[in-house]
Amino acid sequence: MPILPLTSFFIKVNFFKKYIPILSWLPNYNKEALSGDLSAGLTVGVMLIPQGIAYAMIAGLPPIYGLYTAMTPQVIYAVFGTSRQLSVGPTAMDSLIVAAGITSIATVNPDNYIAAAILLAFLMGVMQLAFGVFKLGFLVNFLSKPVISGFTSAAAIIIGLNQLKHVFGIEIPRSNQAHSLLYDAGIAINSTNLVTLCIGSGTILTIIFLKKYLNKIPAALTVVVVSILIVPFFHLDLYGVKITGSIPTGIPMPSLPDFSQNYFQDLLPLALTLSLIAFMEAISQAKAIEDKHNDHKVDANQELIALGLSNIIGSVFKSYPATGGFSRTAVNNQSGAKTGMSFIIAAGLVAITLLFLTPLFYYLPKAVLGGIIIVAVLGLINIKYPIKLWKYKKDDLIMLLVTFAVTLSIGIKEGIIVGVILSLGFLIFRSTRPHIAECARIEGTNYFKNVERFDTTGRKDVLILRLDGQLYFANTNYFKDQLNDMIAKKGSDLNLVILNAEAINHMDSSAVQMLNQTIKELCKKEIYFAVAGAIGPLRDIIFNSGLSETIGKEMMFADVNKALECLDEDKATNFEKICKRIALQNNSNL
Repeated sequence: MPILPLTSFFIKVNFFKKYIPILSWLPNYNKEALSGDLSAGLTVGVMLIPQGIAYAMIAGLPPIYGLYTAMTPQVIYAVFGTSRQLSVGPTAMDSLIVAAGITSIATVNPDNYIAAAILLAFLMGVMQLAFGVFKLGFLVNFLSKPVISGFTSAAAIIIGLNQLKHVFGIEIPRSNQAHSLLYDAGIAINSTNLVTLCIGSGTILTIIFLKKYLNKIPAALTVVVVSILIVPFFHLDLYGVKITGSIPTGIPMPSLPDFSQNYFQDLLPLALTLSLIAFMEAISQAKAIEDKHNDHKVDANQELIALGLSNIIGSVFKSYPATGGFSRTAVNNQSGAKTGMSFIIAAGLVAITLLFLTPLFYYLPKAVLGGIIIVAVLGLINIKYPIKLWKYKKDDLIMLLVTFAVTLSIGIKEGIIVGVILSLGFLIFRSTRPHIAECARIEGTNYFKNVERFDTTGRKDVLILRLDGQLYFANTNYFKDQLNDMIAKKGSDLNLVILNAEAINHMDSSAVQMLNQTIKELCKKEIYFAVAGAIGPLRDIIFNSGLSETIGKEMMFADVNKALECLDEDKATNFEKICKRIALQNNSNL
């Protein structure tokens, strides 16, 4: 075969492997991998069945839609995903966002509500696919860790409070505001069904016990099976215990989402929010698991493509928004999953359940599902992180607490919006007030450090300052004010300012103009200016902008020590040259 066609063939193969990762592991699949995948797939599949039913209940959907979401998205992710352990399907947080968002958009008609949830999955998938194709995965960085932590903890509390009606057997209107849920629960508490309460609290205690002392036993499945046997045996449904009832049997027939409803545009902001949060959930887990394996690499943009296609194709098969689940992914990894075949096996178990086993869930008490959900979301409440922030980063703690409070008291979407605005606000504020330090030599060394942190040997005739960060239009005035304050403290003996530029990674035109003017002003005061340690990109800006002519090439040094050595040799000559050059530039209307 000619070399050129052969090369072209391999290029095409690598292209397909990059965008269809299953092609990189399926051709070499072996019995050893199957052993781990079979065990992990069956374990996760067993978890998914009660989880899917429970999470659909959080989303305000019939239980069958949780099983639909647990099936198709997993298979699609197995083909296009780069993580070999990430278990894609319904999650508690996304289910709550679905419920909170659609309740305020769709009408009370159940069919419209279901159609809106399916359409939301499609729109979310399209956005994720677009983000992946155009390599916009960095957008998730606007959801900072404190914002996500505050939002997640508040969302977990809201999810848990929404389950009180099932655990206590009382009527509480659905809400995404904690105070409303607590108020309504307090009013209805007198009508508690004691049998239901025993089932719900027993579920919670049993799951906690099994996870702590017998963690090899599938806790959620155990309580589901036991409760399904107990309820009809003792006829507990006749005592007011609410049960799941009939769940349809069969695989959903493919059909496009309903685009004709008038809430299409209202779903777009919700879809954008969900697309970013779902991606953040998935990529954080995928990256964490990747660190424990060396046989594959997680590609963030390909993950967006995989999640997008999972939701798009999933919506065609009646699923609502899906992403990576924390607990399922951990169990999948611990159970020995080697490849995406474990996802296909788990989805196959869900498919078997849909085809043959859904009638078995008729007597499943809603109190059991409520208990499963409450235990699941307890793990989302992070108390240790804000305690750590109190010790070393109080501005991040403020961000976390405000996001938490807004999410808990006003709403899910509002909490996310406020959190993102706070993140951007703090980012802008910090960049407008970068760290600026006066430096001096540590005695006996060539190291120049912050005079407020180290015992240094300073000089009255020299000011060395270091700026940590970029110098741009938003902080030029702050830089100049700090510089003037430092010059004033030095007094009349000062005749040299050295800017240690090692930590400056960028400088815009406003900063160039400010430095031009500042150097000329210093020259009038018989103080001259040097730059030390500028990195390559900064040197390019200095030379291309003409600032190097104002500074003087002879006043630019590799480091601060070299600047002091050279300038000490002949200050007078250097100073005369610089002032003469700047005077000429002023005459040339620079």
